[in-house]
Amino acid sequence: MLTIATDTLPQSSLAYLAFRVAFRETLERIVLAVQFEDDETENYGFLMQVPFLAGVPAHVQLDLLSETWRKHVAAQPVEATLVDESVVYAACETAAAIVEQEPETVERFLEGGPQEIELGSAFALAEEVRSLHLQLANDGDFLMISQFEDLPPRHARLLKRECGLVEARFEPMFDALGRWHMSRDFLDNLCGLLTNEEIVRAAWDLGVK
Repeated sequence: MLTIATDTLPQSSLAYLAFRVAFRETLERIVLAVQFEDDETENYGFLMQVPFLAGVPAHVQLDLLSETWRKHVAAQPVEATLVDESVVYAACETAAAIVEQEPETVERFLEGGPQEIELGSAFALAEEVRSLHLQLANDGDFLMISQFEDLPPRHARLLKRECGLVEARFEPMFDALGRWHMSRDFLDNLCGLLTNEEIVRAAWDLGVK
């Protein structure tokens, strides 16, 4: 269970939908980029929703999503990092936007997955998916961090202190920016989000052994 502040992200079909759609959409963009020999891999992916993490390579974005998913489906409570909060926010916003604009794509992304979901009104579903992160008791610190990037270090520290921001909380965000390789547990972390066949295919598409 992923705990954010005083709340727990519900282990619901809506959360599954958000994570799966964000994963499938980003993976599909990676595959298309390879097919068309497009090397600009840092300019797309669901984490584009979080300005500070927009430069994280798309394959690393999937790795981060898989780590947050593993925490989400864990039996015991796991405290979320700012990266986890970013993933939840970005997954929900990405999935909600695709539900609104391309409901047929959502159906395709969900088809054959570990869970069966009955899709109703696209408008209602998009609102429900967005409400997953809107109802969580976080302060949106992961969205604020980009505001401090262009400030002198001393000024940024003072402003963070005034806003009640703890600098140590931002360390995972900076670590994410420096990642390039997939973690060893990437494929295992996808259990419950993808089927075994889909995991094998994702490994092939991403060149993961």
